[in-house]
Amino acid sequence: MNRSIGSPPHRSITSVSTAPPVPAATSVPTAGGGGVSDFLQLDTGDAPRGGLADWLARRIRDAIADGRLPVGGRLPATRTLAADLRVSRGVVTEAYRRLTEDGHVAGRGRGGTVVVAVPHAPGPGPEASTPPRTGAHDGNVDLFAAPHDDLGVFDAIRAAPARIDLSPGLPDLAAFPRAAWLRAERSVLAGLAPSDFGYGDPRGTPALRTAVAHWLSRNRGIRADPGDVMIVNGTAQALRLLVDVLHADGVREVAVEEPGSLGVRQHLRPLGTPPVPVDAHGVRVDALRASGARAVLLTPAHQFPTGVVLGGERRRELMQWARDGGLVIEDDYDAEHRYDRPAVPALRALLPEHVCYAGSVSKLLAPALRLGWLLAPPAYRDALLDAKRLTDLGTAALPQLVLAHLMESGDLERHLRLIRRHHRRRRDAMIAAIRTHLPTAVVHGAAAGLHLTITFREGAYEGSDVALATAALEQGVKAHPLSWHTQLPHAPGLVLGYAASTPTEIAQGVSVLGGLL
Repeated sequence: MNRSIGSPPHRSITSVSTAPPVPAATSVPTAGGGGVSDFLQLDTGDAPRGGLADWLARRIRDAIADGRLPVGGRLPATRTLAADLRVSRGVVTEAYRRLTEDGHVAGRGRGGTVVVAVPHAPGPGPEASTPPRTGAHDGNVDLFAAPHDDLGVFDAIRAAPARIDLSPGLPDLAAFPRAAWLRAERSVLAGLAPSDFGYGDPRGTPALRTAVAHWLSRNRGIRADPGDVMIVNGTAQALRLLVDVLHADGVREVAVEEPGSLGVRQHLRPLGTPPVPVDAHGVRVDALRASGARAVLLTPAHQFPTGVVLGGERRRELMQWARDGGLVIEDDYDAEHRYDRPAVPALRALLPEHVCYAGSVSKLLAPALRLGWLLAPPAYRDALLDAKRLTDLGTAALPQLVLAHLMESGDLERHLRLIRRHHRRRRDAMIAAIRTHLPTAVVHGAAAGLHLTITFREGAYEGSDVALATAALEQGVKAHPLSWHTQLPHAPGLVLGYAASTPTEIAQGVSVLGGLL
């Protein structure tokens, strides 16, 4: 028996358990009644006849989803659980196999079978029971109908309990490379001098600035010197620093894509954010010129939320607009995640003197790291450095050094190849589920990224996408209404993330949406 699915090490015949004999492989409880286990209070009397493995896998999935089985929690050995439930060991082995295939658990050899999927609902405790403050907290309807200037709305949505989270922007957090991170951390700590624990360069550690320059050269076509790189606490801080510096320079508006990220608009709120339409070729540069804005924020490699790529002709028009005095803020938020199309170069690679480039590892590793980078034209570097210095004296050095080690050792690229395969399978599962349960939906932007957007064919759905998202949340499925990310009237739609959910969960979530529609 393969021990990677939780079976204990082989024992000699003298140590055989005295537990009741396990029934033959009929997967049927004994005549004396269903077996009962302390583990999750499982009672095979509740299981349908002939469907024990499916019932057991479903009960364990539910326990993972609601937090009773946390990440890292160990499942009972197959032999032990089979004896408790009075079923054949093959029933438990089959249930564990299904949970392994859909990404809920993983075998750890002699370490048994452990939970690797994150729960979808907050666990017990004061933080989970008290959602973050927001002006829209009086029910799920209010959550999605919150005014766009409510800065707490994303916190409230993240805290809202759901069985299945299809929110965009979440990577596969269960795939975080813990072992590689720990190895890198040990290596970094072993080589640090006492002086390395003091205040450092507010631009970031030389090691990470060098590693980022190399990473961008290899993966994004950007030729940069380490001196061009500033390490920041994620793209969010990069945008906030830019807002302050641009405002001091007399910039009063930053144009944004329409539709475009609500979160980005919130970060730019101290400035005006005139909307510029996006079509199948990307942002319309003629409309950008007409807006009169001196700066524009773009997601050209994978536009959020439509997923379109800024086309070649539009790039040439944009470059001319920039040479005429415009500034481009390039948010390269998930450019590494692509499946069915070739890579496209960053705008920064084509026009470095007119592009502020922001990137991070939030979609590549985890948002919790709060690590990103900002490359600005020379005219803004000193002002940005002063703003960074006054904000926090620099980003925490130890995580920077660990990330630099991952980048330069090749571990980060290996992780990227792994999660691309994960994300592709989940993207495919979502498209298949949409074809089955939402046949009137039109899919946008599925060739890359961590999300896709759906709209509906004419006459298929004319209601509010806020109402649709609210109804889905009431049934335990979380998704963003497309209108959340628009400033102008737009056809209803949904923005659906697939990277953080298993194929089974994705199919279940889309099925709920289909039923509601």
